[in-house]
Amino acid sequence: MSFLIVSPGRDPQPWLEALKNQHPGLNIYVYPEDHDKEEVEFALAWNHPRGLFKNYPNLKVVASMGAGVDHITSDRELPENIKITRVVDQQLTTDMSDFVLAQVMDHVRRLSYYKAQQVEKTWNRKPYKRPKNTTVGIMGIGVLGSAVGEKLAKNGFNVLGWAKSSKDKKDINTYCGKEGLEEFLPQVEILVCLLPLTSKTENILNMDLFDQLPEGAYVINVARGEHLVEQDLLRMIGSGHLSGAALDVFREEPLPEEHPFWTEPKIHITPHIASVTKASSVVPQIIENYERLQDDEPLKNVVERDKGY
Repeated sequence: MSFLIVSPGRDPQPWLEALKNQHPGLNIYVYPEDHDKEEVEFALAWNHPRGLFKNYPNLKVVASMGAGVDHITSDRELPENIKITRVVDQQLTTDMSDFVLAQVMDHVRRLSYYKAQQVEKTWNRKPYKRPKNTTVGIMGIGVLGSAVGEKLAKNGFNVLGWAKSSKDKKDINTYCGKEGLEEFLPQVEILVCLLPLTSKTENILNMDLFDQLPEGAYVINVARGEHLVEQDLLRMIGSGHLSGAALDVFREEPLPEEHPFWTEPKIHITPHIASVTKASSVVPQIIENYERLQDDEPLKNVVERDKGY
């Protein structure tokens, strides 16, 4: 059994070294070097070329390098018999929770506003809100969304959650389904998107959704750029209905220099750094699944392909 790394645009060397340290005898190929496709039964991937894996007759598993799997599930030519796994890592979860808390605190305490004032040498005070008087709504109550909600709640925020199906969370009052979304949105002052990207969640951050938020609401997107209808966000900020947004993910990355987000002062841009996978941290669980495959044991963190997560 051979192992294949496919990560166009991402340096495979840290992954190669971490895999060899964890499993010294592992036979590893790095795409696109020459290799025997029939040998490969396990692949580790990030943004692989569409249709690539249909050429591997004995491939059984494609493991994502990160928590997101839409870059794999969106490949319509991926054979149905191939299992997809995702990363579940405590460090990734902690990093995401810390990042969202920082963005929320930046907004309620107006820190970015004062940074802009410093550049202009302007002295102007604005009122701020306290956590206990602020409601944060999280769309997507999976591993990351739950952890973010718990951290916000521990820091005094009122936290609501929305998901496709019913969730029972200790510190998060949750809603589900279409009716639940209609009840959830009008209460939310800061909206955090942590949804998986599927055909049903693509473009969900749109004019209709924004219009259901209270005037002055703020949007934080740390999920995927494809969740957001960009022109709708710009229009709602321009009209004053939304007070602004913090965006860490975009439809095209890096964000093109000519993109209007760069020049909108009410949009805070970060370059997809909310939670970054560290190879040495997640390789042990990937190797565990590799060994489980060899021993014909159930894999961990398997994606339900019909759901997309």
